[in-house]
Amino acid sequence: MKVTALAGGVGGAKLVNGLSKIIPGNDLSVIVNTGDDFLFHGLYVCPDIDTVLYTLAGVNNPATGWGRRGETWNVLDELRHFNDDIWFHVGDKDLATHLERTRLLANSISLTAVTHHLAKKLNIKCNVLPMTNSQVRTMLETDELGRLEFQEYFVKHKFQPTVRSIDFEGSEEAELSLEVVQALEEADLVVFCPSNPFVSIAPILAVPGIKDFIRNKKTVAVSPLINGKAIKGPAAKMFQELGMKPGTPSVAFYYQDLVDGLIYDYQDGDLTNEIYRWGIIPLAANTLMVDEQTQTNMAKIVCGFGKDLV
Repeated sequence: MKVTALAGGVGGAKLVNGLSKIIPGNDLSVIVNTGDDFLFHGLYVCPDIDTVLYTLAGVNNPATGWGRRGETWNVLDELRHFNDDIWFHVGDKDLATHLERTRLLANSISLTAVTHHLAKKLNIKCNVLPMTNSQVRTMLETDELGRLEFQEYFVKHKFQPTVRSIDFEGSEEAELSLEVVQALEEADLVVFCPSNPFVSIAPILAVPGIKDFIRNKKTVAVSPLINGKAIKGPAAKMFQELGMKPGTPSVAFYYQDLVDGLIYDYQDGDLTNEIYRWGIIPLAANTLMVDEQTQTNMAKIVCGFGKDLV
């Protein structure tokens, strides 16, 4: 079975890692959110791509879920001597990734080709694909600070401002790469990872044409919320601020036109009727992924559920 996953953030990377343990190399493709990408002191940073790459390579920081294991911070510490407005943390090992990416992009190599190069160097066998080679930026309109780029909202202001709306600047002109099109055309199952629906999955879905491919495929989503709370990040807070009750039923409502099946956590109780009402088949399971074994278990549940969908 060929699987294409839509992913962003730590939750997405965990499930992708589990999928990589049970799906051979080229049979697994991961379309990763790039709406979070930004320039850090002239270097092109792709936070979600790097989280997926580092997790698949087994070099991610297990405590944070992002960044590199055994990281040092010499460059950042030295940089603070010259600039005291450093709010984004880039470690020395991580810096090497951004230097190489920026070098290659400056030579007119596409982000897709650059990501393939980095994945190969990290000995990653599956296909890790940026959602587009075009520039798309996630922008949040907030009550307190007006319009913010995602990293300003998420890192600099620790996702505290109240979100009133989200848009994806540049998405209307964005184009799907041939590699993304191929991954979707060949997929037997499309998986919506337990990533933030608003700022990890929605930017991917905003690229013109991608929804048309997905609607013709069997699709399974994993809820990023347990008991109305996110394991990590602002997903629950965003549901509340955007007028929806935080919880898996709201995830079902949000994905209703695109998803055939939705996996939610046992801790939520029986949500069968609340999920069925949106035309989605529910499945309760243990969705909490705390290590490689639980990531693999979740991946097996996702694939088994997907195979059973009619």
